[in-house]
Amino acid sequence: MACLGVFVAYLPVTTVAVSLPAIQRALHASTAQLSWVQDAFVLPMAAFILTAGVFGDVHGRKRVFQAGLVCCAAGAAVALCARDIHTLWTGQALAGLGSAALLPTTLALISHAVPDPRERGRFIGLWATALLAALATGPLVAGLILDHASWRWIYLAPLPLAVLAFATAARLLPDSRAPHGRRLDWPGQITAAVAVTALVYGVIEGGAGSFGDARVLGALAVGAAGVVAFVSAERRGASPMLDLTLFRSAGFTATALVAAITFLGLIGFFFVLSLYFGLVQQLGTPAAAGRIVLVPLAAIVAGVPAGRLLHRVSPRVMITTGLLLTAAALLSLTTLGTGTSYASIAWRLTLLGLGMGTVTTPMTATAVASVPHRLAGMASAGNNAFRQLGGALGPAVLGALLTSRAVRALPGHLADAGVTGDTRRTVVATVDAGGPGAVSGLPLGAEAGRVYDALAASLLDGLRLCLLVSAGLVLLAALCAVTLLRGGERSRG
Repeated sequence: MACLGVFVAYLPVTTVAVSLPAIQRALHASTAQLSWVQDAFVLPMAAFILTAGVFGDVHGRKRVFQAGLVCCAAGAAVALCARDIHTLWTGQALAGLGSAALLPTTLALISHAVPDPRERGRFIGLWATALLAALATGPLVAGLILDHASWRWIYLAPLPLAVLAFATAARLLPDSRAPHGRRLDWPGQITAAVAVTALVYGVIEGGAGSFGDARVLGALAVGAAGVVAFVSAERRGASPMLDLTLFRSAGFTATALVAAITFLGLIGFFFVLSLYFGLVQQLGTPAAAGRIVLVPLAAIVAGVPAGRLLHRVSPRVMITTGLLLTAAALLSLTTLGTGTSYASIAWRLTLLGLGMGTVTTPMTATAVASVPHRLAGMASAGNNAFRQLGGALGPAVLGALLTSRAVRALPGHLADAGVTGDTRRTVVATVDAGGPGAVSGLPLGAEAGRVYDALAASLLDGLRLCLLVSAGLVLLAALCAVTLLRGGERSRG
């Protein structure tokens, strides 16, 4: 049930990522609006995942598990009927809220059923494999559907899975609660939601416009104040949803930082990669899916033995090795061009997936095993919260970098392509206002080919910048793992 739950939770991530170019064309969305399609899903996950873990501890994990499935199904149904970008955001937010309930609950169910840490590692490995399997299935589902139907139908797939999981849980899943008394932490929940939402809003809107805008500065200030208020609430609270003493464990601190930094780079990378395949290489969704799916498939291949080796090889070695492989893959992708072949892309994406798979299982297992058993549920929820916080900031940060770099480079590439006069001014103004995808709505006539070549060249400039930033973030995560996990190993010894 834990594997089925996390599969439902993560299926929308890559399903939607592959479909972004189709959504952008159909709804005439700007790059900032497109960023919100993914962040509307990830934000509730990051903001409410800790509270969902507390709800499970207090009211029973089975109830929260089933409530999460209902929200996932409701969100998919709303998105399936969406006719505008705002309705799509609403559906994504509902599905994200459901995923926030599923992620900590599924890991807590495993911790309750398998109290032995050594034995639990194998089941967490299966859980991580199910997560990666959802990421692998998403592009295939999207490619198959979008080759024959509207993008809305990608939201049909989660519905029967959520209904099946709900019915099975009602009949077979035993309930469990935390053995110690816990209460809901409303000050912590409110300040966490305000902080995460304000920070992501500020980054997205700042990237789309200007970081000097009063609205953006205000949002970032509110986000910073929310972080301070959250820390204060958790330090003073009688039953905090994130016990700050967890950070006394070097293992938990390391995995939290690795999760946040890595997912910031990787989820943001998936966002810009989908735009590369759609806008630069002009690939259809099935062809793009056939490339993106290589990453989670390779991660599954690496993740299965990673779970088995968890108690034979140091987590520090496994996590650091995986992060270095991931960084190497991201740096190798900086040489991508408009006509880069499938074979040339395939080995790099496969290397990226192998690195991800080597990191996922030991990172999750170390976060849970590095704290007392009574805090295992909170540790798993905290690790997932940091992962989703990084995932929420990823499309915002890298989407802003991609757009700003492409907008700055576009006039020069248009001039090199021989596009001048009113056409050049119109194209630059359109991209500046609505992002690169907005050019598809312009009547370009005979100059269309040269405009699209210039646009592709400017997007490649933005993509390379994003890849360098992603690689730098992953290397920073590797440094955190080497430094902090070594301290954790010494303390355990």
